[in-house]
Amino acid sequence: MTRLGVLIAGAALGLMPLAGGTALAHHSYSMFDMKKTVVLDATVEQFRWSNPHAFIRVRVPTDQGTELWSIEMTSPNNLIQEGWTRRTLKTGDRVQLYVHPLRNGALGASYAGVKLADGSTLGEVD
Repeated sequence: MTRLGVLIAGAALGLMPLAGGTALAHHSYSMFDMKKTVVLDATVEQFRWSNPHAFIRVRVPTDQGTELWSIEMTSPNNLIQEGWTRRTLKTGDRVQLYVHPLRNGALGASYAGVKLADGSTLGEVD
């Protein structure tokens, strides 16, 4: 191998860890309070089954009316392993969601588990 080839190969190997850092940072859950679990008695507004994360939008009744929450889930591939399908939820379904809320108090959370209207559960429900 020529001196230039060794230099290029060394530079490429040296830069590889930097390429992985961006991908790992994308999956940070630091915005969620993972030590706190909130239970939401809710009605499904939308269930989006897509990569890289599925999402649930739910309407939660409050004393002042209703709140619209956005729940971030993991990938459909991971959800399938937990028993989910793209048809597990539909608009209008009543559910009890177990979520880790956003640290800033906004109406969003990370999915932990769900109790469906038929009483069956998926994920972590405690």
